[in-house]
Amino acid sequence: MAHTIFITGGARSGKSAFAEKVAREFGAPLGYMATAQALDGEMDERVRRHRERRGAEWHTIEEPIHLAQALARCDGQYQAILVDCVTLWLSNLLFKYEDAAEEIEERVHEDLARLKSTLNGMVTPVILVSNEVGMGIVPDNTLARLFRDIAGTANQALAASADDVHAVISGIPLRLK
Repeated sequence: MAHTIFITGGARSGKSAFAEKVAREFGAPLGYMATAQALDGEMDERVRRHRERRGAEWHTIEEPIHLAQALARCDGQYQAILVDCVTLWLSNLLFKYEDAAEEIEERVHEDLARLKSTLNGMVTPVILVSNEVGMGIVPDNTLARLFRDIAGTANQALAASADDVHAVISGIPLRLK
């Protein structure tokens, strides 16, 4: 069974840089599973800068929706796989299921259960990066509150099942588990 590492923190806290450092300790080749979708020029530029920063030792796999299946396909091909990030994946699922109305949470939780099951069977170590979204104000609209609730529940479930858990605050990683 593989080792799962869960890293959380606020936006721009340094969690991705820390996750990349942790992944490099496993050696090359490394898999970088990107859940973001470059839907505009600014995001295209962010993706370009991130790829340059990571360097040639990383192979990027873009998967905004089918995270569990993509991880299973990549198992055994890399020394470690970094998933950046869980919250973007959850956001992508939320929009995918937006027509399902009251079934959104149930469908996202089914995808989360598939992810946890896949992680339990992995040979390759997996590092999950996720934003901590519950430390701010209560959102003023239904969709934002639903996202906050889903992300909070997902973070709790993934942290509980992970072998190691870290929070990154102002660039400083703190080991929680």
